[in-house]
Amino acid sequence: MPSERVHFMTKQLPSSYDALAPDGAEVRVLLELKGGSMAHFALPPGQTSRAVTHRSVEEIWFFLAGCGEMWRRQGAREEVVSVGPGVCLTIPAGTHFQFRAFGDEALAALGVTMPPWPGEGEAIAVQGKWESTFP
Repeated sequence: MPSERVHFMTKQLPSSYDALAPDGAEVRVLLELKGGSMAHFALPPGQTSRAVTHRSVEEIWFFLAGCGEMWRRQGAREEVVSVGPGVCLTIPAGTHFQFRAFGDEALAALGVTMPPWPGEGEAIAVQGKWESTFP
């Protein structure tokens, strides 16, 4: 049985963001296949995201620039980790998370979402570790 043909895709990182994520981060949408999608996230210097959880998607983030912290909580398990270039972490579905950028550079990460981001209503606001700098 022949496999379904999928077109090759290539995309340059956009110079400006496509959307603001529910947590407040700037999102540059990259590419998507049946099993997942990829985006570039940037949180401006000195900012703290809104805390959210995802209904159905899992994510893997790889930090590219900046420095900061990521808070994650699943039930009673909670941790804060330092993030910056070279750090990779997971955000399983249902995890409450929030991140903040320190210094003079945006905190930037490449994120893979599995399955692909389903759209409006996927992220739910939750109580975070820190006060968000976004209204």
